[in-house]
Amino acid sequence: MSLLALKETINLLMRSPLLFIPGAITGVLAVIVWLVLIQAGTFFTSRLLILFLLVALFFIIGLLVAIKKNVVTLEGLFSDGISYYFKVLVPTLVIVFGILLIFIMVVLTLTLIGATPAAALLSFLVIAVILPTYILTFFYDTAAVFEGKKVFESLHRSIEVVTANLTEVILFFIGCIVIILSISFAFLVIWSAFLADRLEPITKFNETQLQSLSPNQLTMMIGTDGIWITTVLIFCWVTILIPFIYTYKACFYRLIVGGTTPIQQQMGEFDSKGRWYKY
Repeated sequence: MSLLALKETINLLMRSPLLFIPGAITGVLAVIVWLVLIQAGTFFTSRLLILFLLVALFFIIGLLVAIKKNVVTLEGLFSDGISYYFKVLVPTLVIVFGILLIFIMVVLTLTLIGATPAAALLSFLVIAVILPTYILTFFYDTAAVFEGKKVFESLHRSIEVVTANLTEVILFFIGCIVIILSISFAFLVIWSAFLADRLEPITKFNETQLQSLSPNQLTMMIGTDGIWITTVLIFCWVTILIPFIYTYKACFYRLIVGGTTPIQQQMGEFDSKGRWYKY
């Protein structure tokens, strides 16, 4: 089913180039974050990133709604993003704050008993908490858009879909990883080709020098023109990757929910003649 969804994704992106508009807008936001990071450091960038993620979510929702309606228009990408925005934003915040709360409780508990949170424990929490939560709730936004689910209903529906189709979902995630790595590797090769002469000294670094190489040193090595080449490639990378992944996600969900329609349990009883009376 994941391969069928991938084929449908490619066909849909080829038929509807407007689906790349959310990716292009997100690409512009990513470029701004990249340039601010170089000029102002992480303090302003981290705050700007949160704001831009909220803006990017708006256009991604418009993409999902367009796929749901099978009608992709420029106006629809904006208007539909507004109508479903809070239905997706609120469960997103619930997931984020839920994970943060777990981490805070663990760290506070360890601090109160006089133990220092070890890196191994924090790594375990990332694997034991974030990864399962991410997988189980991955389809909450598509549940909110495609089935009109509310906050906790969308989270419950995502968990229901994942657990009922675990094998297919795992294959879907493998497909996502392959797509991300393939597109990223292609752009990395292009970036390396453009800046091969600037990056050549790195090939002569020993292990200690490689470990001590900072992002600021790297940007100094590639120079101003290298920064602008990187900027253009970041824009193109995000413009392609975002529509591809979210269209793939929407197509997969649309296929998978056909076999996982929730059964509405009705309360009632049969009388002596076999007639059903609903409470």
